[in-house]
Amino acid sequence: MDSLTQFALGAGVGAALLGPRIGPRKAAIAGGLLGALPDLDVLYPFDDPIDAFTLHRGATHSFFIQALATPVFGEALVRLFEGLRDQRLRSYLAVYLIFVTHAVIDALTVYGTRIFWPVFPDPVGAGSIFIIDPLYSIPLLVVVIWALFKGNWTPRFGKAAVAALVVSTAYLGAGLAAQQAIETRARTLLAEAGVYPDRLLANPTPFNSLFWKVIAVAGDRYINLYVPLFGPQEQITAYIHARGTEHLACLGESEALDKLAAFSDGFYGVDLEDGEVVVSDLRMGMTPNYVFRFAIAEETAEG
Repeated sequence: MDSLTQFALGAGVGAALLGPRIGPRKAAIAGGLLGALPDLDVLYPFDDPIDAFTLHRGATHSFFIQALATPVFGEALVRLFEGLRDQRLRSYLAVYLIFVTHAVIDALTVYGTRIFWPVFPDPVGAGSIFIIDPLYSIPLLVVVIWALFKGNWTPRFGKAAVAALVVSTAYLGAGLAAQQAIETRARTLLAEAGVYPDRLLANPTPFNSLFWKVIAVAGDRYINLYVPLFGPQEQITAYIHARGTEHLACLGESEALDKLAAFSDGFYGVDLEDGEVVVSDLRMGMTPNYVFRFAIAEETAEG
């Protein structure tokens, strides 16, 4: 998710768990800063842009690594805030939940997140929420802004903080349910047209969960279907594109291609542009303007 939402989520969890002891303002600021920490892996200087793309949301987003890091940051909170001196378990629990919730909502976006690394190193990317979704973020932001102007804890604020977390979590659940409904509908429509895709994935379009793009990969082509969550079949549109896999015929073994194919879970397309073989992740962006595109080889006279 976007950095603002991650800060707001961390701040919301921090305010709910630590606010009764140190006040909403301090708890929200501490929680927000902790909630932003996992994304600092973007500062790691990868030599290869493909590695920077595929290994982001790696170890810092792993539940196991986060558990190892929790005592360090939890103890820091205990020593920093007098109100937490006798609340070590609460402080540790708050830190771990802030870290874990960051990883979970990232794993619900389509960009892969290695939440089980190193036990299960493959990234998890459900794709049930867009990376920026105001309907998810707004309840959290309201509570965070309130917390920043509130020094003392009150039961009313506590109820609001819990309510914001419950509402935002319910929205995530609704997104997962909507995704399953959209995928079922898309498979039915494709089957009626005689198309049985090798893989299929539904992603919400930007900033909402009411209109979805379904990507269906079938051999050397892929189909983008645009499907409303509520609406008749007449509102569904479909566009068929070539995957361009013929450009890989002369490529031979390619570590770059293997990394991109694995990370995209097979949802990739290939173009030949200005003599370069360019691989695009079909899950992020719209044809032909995909967000992540990498030149992995150059065309020569020999092919």
